[in-house]
Amino acid sequence: MLDVLTAVTAVAALLLAAWCGWAAYRDQPTKDWHFIGMAVVTLLALVQLVVGIVQLARGEKPEQGTTIFVAYLLGSAACVPAAGFLSLGERTRWGSVTVAASGVVLAVLEVRLFDIWGG
Repeated sequence: MLDVLTAVTAVAALLLAAWCGWAAYRDQPTKDWHFIGMAVVTLLALVQLVVGIVQLARGEKPEQGTTIFVAYLLGSAACVPAAGFLSLGERTRWGSVTVAASGVVLAVLEVRLFDIWGG
């Protein structure tokens, strides 16, 4: 895995969590700017998914097993988009809370991916 990409994705996810958490604190739903932030974080997670699959295809192996590694890659790629869709249905502050929670979850998934790969 690319350690820099993992760190950048985790930091971006935490920044998104703080931003949406601030919106929730101010009793605001997710807005268009939040969705742009979600798109950036999702793009980083998708790049990581592609990099991870390419490394597996080249014959590199994670220390703790390929199956769990791929499962975490897929989960990290789906985490923020799923929360974004949920926040569309919940147009209150709780939509912002959902996205903020997904940012924290994605950061934790990134740390776990780093551990699974052998970091």
